Amino acid sequence: MTEVMGGVVLGRALKRVGVETAFFLLGGPMQPLIWELSRQGIRLIDVRHEQAAAMMAHAYSRVTGKVGVCITASGVAAVNAATGIAVANDDCAPVVAISGSVTMDSRGTGSFEEMDQVQLMRPITKEAWQIQTIGSIPRFVEMAFRHATANRPGPVYLDLPANILWDTVNEDEVVFPNSQPHTTRPLADERSIEQAVCLLSQAERPILIAGSGAVWSEAGPELREFVEVTRIPFYTTPQARGLIPEDHYMFFGAARSYALQNADVALVVATRANWMVQHLLPPRFAEDLKVVMVNLDANEIGQNRSVEVGLVGDARAVMRQLTETARDRFMTKDPARHAWIAKLKEVDADREARTWPLLKSNAKPIHPLRLCNEIREFLPKDSILVADGNEIMNFARQSIPSYYPRQRLNPGVSTCMGVGVPFGIGAKVAKPEKPVLVLSGDGAFGFNGMELDTAVRHCVNVVVVVSNNGGWSGTDEAEGPRWPTGQHLGFTSYDKVMEAFGGWAKKVEDPDDIRPALEMAFASGRPALINAIVAPARAATQVSASNKRASI
Repeated sequence: MTEVMGGVVLGRALKRVGVETAFFLLGGPMQPLIWELSRQGIRLIDVRHEQAAAMMAHAYSRVTGKVGVCITASGVAAVNAATGIAVANDDCAPVVAISGSVTMDSRGTGSFEEMDQVQLMRPITKEAWQIQTIGSIPRFVEMAFRHATANRPGPVYLDLPANILWDTVNEDEVVFPNSQPHTTRPLADERSIEQAVCLLSQAERPILIAGSGAVWSEAGPELREFVEVTRIPFYTTPQARGLIPEDHYMFFGAARSYALQNADVALVVATRANWMVQHLLPPRFAEDLKVVMVNLDANEIGQNRSVEVGLVGDARAVMRQLTETARDRFMTKDPARHAWIAKLKEVDADREARTWPLLKSNAKPIHPLRLCNEIREFLPKDSILVADGNEIMNFARQSIPSYYPRQRLNPGVSTCMGVGVPFGIGAKVAKPEKPVLVLSGDGAFGFNGMELDTAVRHCVNVVVVVSNNGGWSGTDEAEGPRWPTGQHLGFTSYDKVMEAFGGWAKKVEDPDDIRPALEMAFASGRPALINAIVAPARAATQVSASNKRASI
């Protein structure tokens, strides 16, 4: 008769559901689990802050489509992870977060690190459960992974009291579920499909807007086929960029604002009508806009703005329905539709032309758009780009296109600054064969910059470019390089910080040195950082004064 600890059972359960990597910060209750995960051959990435563990698991999930796993100790360790878990919840990313907690018999005594972690996690997860017997561990693990990916994805929290992790049970008494993942793709009502196609085919100025739900549904090919059958211009939320390559002939990125404000019908696919799409309301969208909405969650249909047609179903399956119904229903030479596309081309070309001098600017300090353009011209199309911050994230949004899904990461709906470095590490761990570049503002970098140590220790060769304007935000041009009280950070030598960790680093002040620095960073074979000194004057760098914080 063999006795086995609860932590060992948990490690085996995680292995059985397919976990290959876990991000963690070790604390006493979790030692049996970490030992077992190591024995099981699961890659373990230990971090400098629990928040980063959750963010790395989030990025790992976003890039792979699998469930990300983060592990923390009890009490404030779990609290530290809560920020990253909340970000995953806002972004509907499937993450399973596991924490230890005080023993069951010490509850209510004011014991070391005692805290009601389950209650803390409930508002920011799909589910939060405490496991109270060793024998139930495999069942809860299977449920956690199933709930994290079912319907609209999201994080699930598992709380394990220390006695459950350290106590033993007869190995024969532990039963592991044998259930297999099951993906369903609900179809929309056929009558509603007909109504939607009828409305879209009669529109003079239609657009398609796709959100992150289409990424989780893997609906990129279906979206592209629909666009090419109907010749409807498309846009995406930041999380969904690359679902259709942005060099596609029906994408007019620089005309985004004009398209949204002047469209008469919008097909909104797998995105919530939250602030990211300005709630689909004026002034971002027209007062008389007609909306066709596709969403797996019926509760989102009509949220914040009424819809003409609601299609409840899986994005990939519903787009197939729409495309098949739309064939032979769209007049490719319709005069109004032709005029709409011609106008978007004109606006797109005009704004691109106005931006071009800034993309090629030789000014010193470096213009942020010149920095973005050098990155754009250097990176292969299949690279993963993480953008973090405020101003530099918006410049990157405007100037660096995306070509593949799951390869553009940013703070998302939560706008949580500091995700850049952890997201970059999580993405590189997930896809070590792909170039991964983090473009971060200097303010955002400060939140989790210490995770560069994690990258160096684990040989995660991510490249970080810090857009260093010396402050939390730009200033008005007339003020020059001066900031209001509390906004000044100084032009810190972040390159020296990276060198101290043992990575490759370089400070860049001349725009002509950006490209060589990028080449050396990626060729170094080490985690790398480029400290780019950019212009602090906001008025000199603003291309679009609207849509701050990377909304659509």
